[in-house]
Amino acid sequence: MKRDRLLNQEIISEVAALGHTEYFCIADCGLPIPKGVKVIDISITAGNPKFLDVLDVVREELVIESLILATEIDDKNPKLLKELQERFGEMPVEKVAHEEFKKLTEKAKCVIRTGENSSYANVILVGGVNF
Repeated sequence: MKRDRLLNQEIISEVAALGHTEYFCIADCGLPIPKGVKVIDISITAGNPKFLDVLDVVREELVIESLILATEIDDKNPKLLKELQERFGEMPVEKVAHEEFKKLTEKAKCVIRTGENSSYANVILVGGVNF
């Protein structure tokens, strides 16, 4: 058995398969997911599991080069933005309009749908390299 915190086999597989510069998305329960993009729906109830709980576990396993967020997070969910800034420090962050963010999810290798029900609780993690 794996010793690490991440136990979901589908998520482990997608993390292991992600290549450099490829997109891995963690989303709230309202983000539309494009047809053809793999979705791992772990939502149970509104608010459960929380976006940050899932993000924290995934970021321990995934080498991340940068983040992509919707610009709307600045005004609509500043508390979450602060949490992200605390977790990722000086990591490069690109912000795009939410409509553009939704288009970028078409390129995601995987989207994890959480039960999060706060506004703009979505991130695209850009795969990095461990060397």
